[in-house]
Amino acid sequence: MKAELRDIVTSLRASYLRELRAYFATPLAYVFVAIFLMLVGVFTWEASRFFDTGLADLQPFFYWHPWLYMIFLPALSMRLWADEIAYSTSELLFSLPVSLFGLATGKLLAAWSVAALSLLLTFPMWITVNYLGAPDNGAIAITYLTSLLMAGAYLSIGAAMSSLFSSQVLAYIAGILVAFVFTAAGWPMLVGGISGLLGAAAGDLVAQFSFLTYFETAQRGVLELRALLFFGGVTITWLLLNTIWVSNKRAFAG
Repeated sequence: MKAELRDIVTSLRASYLRELRAYFATPLAYVFVAIFLMLVGVFTWEASRFFDTGLADLQPFFYWHPWLYMIFLPALSMRLWADEIAYSTSELLFSLPVSLFGLATGKLLAAWSVAALSLLLTFPMWITVNYLGAPDNGAIAITYLTSLLMAGAYLSIGAAMSSLFSSQVLAYIAGILVAFVFTAAGWPMLVGGISGLLGAAAGDLVAQFSFLTYFETAQRGVLELRALLFFGGVTITWLLLNTIWVSNKRAFAG
């Protein structure tokens, strides 16, 4: 048991450092962060008409997070395994006596670190609303934390899709489609339509599988245990699927 745990930790650390270097050795991380920050600013200040609301809070900023994550985070994770398969480095990787769960976790954490950096660099917005008024900083902190957990869930989906395809484009499209399902399930228009057709209970059931449902609760300044369990559960589930799919590829390659 100790040997297995040590193998997982060793594989995780090596995979994390390798992937993190790969992100910053190319323009990918820099371009991702720059575009993310630019669009967050546009949607917060312009699309949400922040200065016309007369309210000094970050609700307009957080409102767009699920939708931006749905589009951008699969782009961050699409290369994690697709590159290995496309450049045939997966054959060497699969031949090594390493923990696939550790490798998958390290890759996910590397992508998550880049996403966390992007989120951290939005900190000037928090300073701005405090300069303009007296926002509920506790609620803002809770929403930031929940947003980071939600980012991990989106990335775990994208990483799992990357393990299925040798093409980054296909991995990206598949990641967006699955992420869209988990996002749109809580969209009021969709929930209302399902409730009208199948009843309120059916609409509520579908909404329970949506990132929007749990993130909107956090935006009200409420840190619910069920939200932590949901995002953690989604992340772990897709991480395990990622490991299983990669393990199948290794068995096939062997």
